[in-house]
Amino acid sequence: MISCEKAAIICNKIQYKEATFIEKLKLRYHLLMCETCTKFSKKNSQLTSLCNKAHLHGLSNKEKEQMKDRLRSKS
Repeated sequence: MISCEKAAIICNKIQYKEATFIEKLKLRYHLLMCETCTKFSKKNSQLTSLCNKAHLHGLSNKEKEQMKDRLRSKS
């Protein structure tokens, strides 16, 4: 059985469609045994769904540089 820490990592990878088939199987087995990780997995899925519905995205490199420049100019 995998640790809760490893389960959290796999859970996050699943959200971003980066988990392998074996990792998914390991997580499913772990979730059968661990109520805490099951709750984490459900909350993580809800959060991802809300972010997708809100069309949230990270900053582009250009936006990051502009923000850094503004912060530097205020110092």
